[in-house]
This record gives sequence, structure tokens and C-alpha cells, in this order.
Amino acid sequence: MALLCGSILRGSRFRISSHLTRNLQISTPAGHPVKKPGRVLSHISCPTSTNSVHLRTTTPTGPPLLFCSNGRTVQIRSRITLPLPLGPVHHFHTSARLRALPGPLIWMVLKPLQKIMAIILGRSLRKWWVALPDNRRQLLREWAWQRRWHLTAGAGVAMVIVALLLLTHLDESPVTGRTRLLVFSRENYMELAALTSEAYMEEFAELLVPVTDPRHQVVERVVQHLAQRNKDIPQVSDVTWSVHVVQSPNVNAFVLPNGKVFMFTGMLDTVADVHQLTVVLGHEMAHALLGHSAEQASLSHVVDLLSLVLLTAIWAMCPRDSLALLGQWVQGKLTELMFSRPYSRKLEAEADEVGLQLAAKACADVRAGPVFWQQMEIRDQLTGESSFPEWLSTHPSHRNRFTQLDRLIPQALELRESCMCPALPATDPRVVFSKSVHVLLENTKNQGGTGPERAHKPHLSYSTTSLPTGLPAALLAQTVLPPTSNVDQSSKGPVPDVASEAAVAAPVTAAAAGEGSQHALQS
Repeated sequence: MALLCGSILRGSRFRISSHLTRNLQISTPAGHPVKKPGRVLSHISCPTSTNSVHLRTTTPTGPPLLFCSNGRTVQIRSRITLPLPLGPVHHFHTSARLRALPGPLIWMVLKPLQKIMAIILGRSLRKWWVALPDNRRQLLREWAWQRRWHLTAGAGVAMVIVALLLLTHLDESPVTGRTRLLVFSRENYMELAALTSEAYMEEFAELLVPVTDPRHQVVERVVQHLAQRNKDIPQVSDVTWSVHVVQSPNVNAFVLPNGKVFMFTGMLDTVADVHQLTVVLGHEMAHALLGHSAEQASLSHVVDLLSLVLLTAIWAMCPRDSLALLGQWVQGKLTELMFSRPYSRKLEAEADEVGLQLAAKACADVRAGPVFWQQMEIRDQLTGESSFPEWLSTHPSHRNRFTQLDRLIPQALELRESCMCPALPATDPRVVFSKSVHVLLENTKNQGGTGPERAHKPHLSYSTTSLPTGLPAALLAQTVLPPTSNVDQSSKGPVPDVASEAAVAAPVTAAAAGEGSQHALQS
């Protein structure tokens, strides 16, 4: 056996220098090993079913070697000690990896530069054409007319290439399954959202409400409850949702793609109960999980690139710079009215639908959603805010949003029932709201007027100034733990309880506390 191993080592290319130590252990199937002192480094084993021996060495450059042993098991353990380097040891330091800027951010920076280059190119072509002699112009016109079919074919090929590029960037919406154009990926927009959230945190640093404030607590509970109840959606469960309440009278709320929720106290003053707040937050979270920001930026990017050709043509064909500026303004407005604003209204309508589904799975009373937009419509009338036609706005009108949500209520109620939520009361908030408005109109019609008659105006229990302190406490009182589970029967969290009729009608009575309310309501 020793001769066999010796022949194996002599026949191989594995050589050990004289200044290295070696220990070989040879064992037979009978279990009589022959040992010499040393330490273990490499292992060679050969199973009885094969005729090969596998030699493993711990040197990083030494490949494994195979030997035959005719069915026997041979184990060789050798210790190889490499000499230490005699010269000085040099340490290599590498710099940190550079992170590339997000694609949407690069596009936002290059967008104005693209327009400037198109303007310069078009203006240069116009001046070049004006400077040409008449005979040269005629020759160029004849050349273009003779090759009109070649130029048309080239334009057609360019359009086909652009269409193919757009088709390769089609994507499917996560929840609705709608096919959409997505030039920027979700990962790119996550990086941009991180930069945007840092900017917003610096902007609202002195306006953020403390986490111990009841307004922050109620928004935090509703957001976490929505995320918990909709964790079966990957775009919801993969995001860490955090809440930031901003002290501002603006009636606004938005959610960034990375889960940063920014709620303004003006919006909290507008909602009447926790169900309306759940619908509003569900709408904003729907924007984030559907990736509407990346989708809208992708469309804007493609439209801007295609409009560069038209912008260059405007500056090349207009005889004067003033006319070119006017043409550029008209082109921008037409692009905005024909593409940007209609698409934005479409995304808002989709977010209303998906947000209502999120609220239904969170066991909220989805019937309060249409009531909220009715309240917003009356609020705009009472405050005298100018309302633009819907085709000029980026959002659907309050009336159209109410109509759409009211049409989706039966489907949302079925979804809510399938999630094993507590039963809703028979009283419909929409009926309560319409009756409250009808009573207010009758009272203002009977008791409205000027002079001494105004003293008989019905006394209102509270005004809108009392909402910031009273509403969050009421919302916290309306949140209770669910008696049953939801969706997967494992997620638990606070489920909003049903609001009273007075809470639903409260914004109407509060909004009517103005001197010009009679005329606004009658109109």
C-alpha cells in the first residue's frame, strides 16, 4: 500500500519543496492506519465503488487531482507551510463605489437642455435657409421633390423603430392589469423617491407634528392598518410605510413611492370620520403601489422627445422669433391639454378605484367615500374657491369623482364582505348626508335674509376652527380591534368602527357657518 501511494505521488505533478513539511496517513479497509506526527491540510478519498482518488489542496491555485487505487481507500493528509514574505507588506485601498444618478433625475435635468438645443437647431436652419441664394433654394426644392418617396420611406422606417422601442417598454399594472408604457423602472423611481423624501423632510422640518400628537397617531394607525390588511399585494408588503403630518392649512396629502406618507393638517380638518380618512389614505397609497409617478414621467418623457421634432420645425419655419415663441407656447399648451392632463385624470380615477378596494379590505365603511367628495364640492362653493373646468384640470371634478365612487360602492361592499369584516349598519352615510344638506337648505331658505331676520339664524354647534383638536380624538375613539380576521385570517390591527350620523353630517353644518352660506347653498 505504501508503494502504491509512493508511486501515485511520484507519477503526479504534485511536488513538495524541501523546506515544506509533509505528513502522510495511509489507511486500509481493515482500519490499521500508519501515522506520523504533523497537522492536517488536504484530504484524499476514494470510494470502494470507483477507482479514483480525489486530492484536495488548500493552496488557492492548486487544482484537485485524481488517482486510481483499484478499489481501495487511500487517505493522505499533508501540511504545507508556505514561507513568509521577506519584503514589506503593501495594503491596497479601494474607493467607494459611485452611485449613478437615477434615470428620471437625469431626464429632469436634461429636459430644458433638449428644448434649448431644438430651438438653436431650428433657428440655425431658418437663418441658413434665408441666407441661401434663390437658385440654391430652387435646387434644394427640386432635389427634395425628386426624392420624396425615399424621404417618406425613411420617415416611415423611423416611426416603425420608435414604435418598436415603445412596445419593448410596455408593462402591466400591478392590481388592475392595465397595459401601460413604462420607460423608467420602479427601482429608478425608488432612488429618486429617496432623494425627494430627503428634500421634503428638510422643507417641512419645522412644520412636522410630533409623533405624540393625536393627529399623527390617528394617521399612523390608519396607514399601518391599511398596509397590514393589504399585505397580500407585494407592492404594499415590500414597502416600509412611515407617516409625517405637516402643520399646514393646505387640503393635501401625498405618498412617495418609497412609502413616505405626508399628510397636511388641512386635510385632517376636512375629513369627518375615520372612514373618510381611510378612503383618502387608500387613494394616496394606491398611487404609490401602482407606480403612477413613474408611469406619468414615462409618458411625459416620450411626448417631450417626440415634440422636439415639432419644436425644431416651429423655430425653422416661423419667419420671426416672436412668432416662434408664440408657436412654442401654443404647442406646449396643446400637448398639455391633449396628453398630460387627460392622462393625469385617468390615473386619478384609477387611484380612486384601487384606493376604494384597499379601504374595503381594511373593513372601512366605503360608503363614506362618495360623501367626502360631496363635502369637498360644498366646501369649494362656500369658500368661494374658483373651480376650473375638468378638461383644464389634472384631477377629475368633485362631482365626477363622487359619481364614479358611488358606482363602485356595490363592488367594494362585496369585497369587504368577502374579507370577513364586521357588518355595516343599515344607515347609509350617503342618505344621511343628502338629508342633512336638504335640511340645511330648507332652514336657510326659511330663515335667510338681511337685517333683523339674520338674528334668527340657526345656531351651529361648532365651527371649522374646532376641528383640529376635536377631530383626531374622535378618530382615535372610533378605531377598535377587529372581532374577526381579514384576507388571510392572520393579520390583526385596528379596524375603524362605524361613525355616527352626526359625524357624517358635521362637515356640512360646520361649512355653513359663514355669512354668505345662504346664497352659496341656494345657488
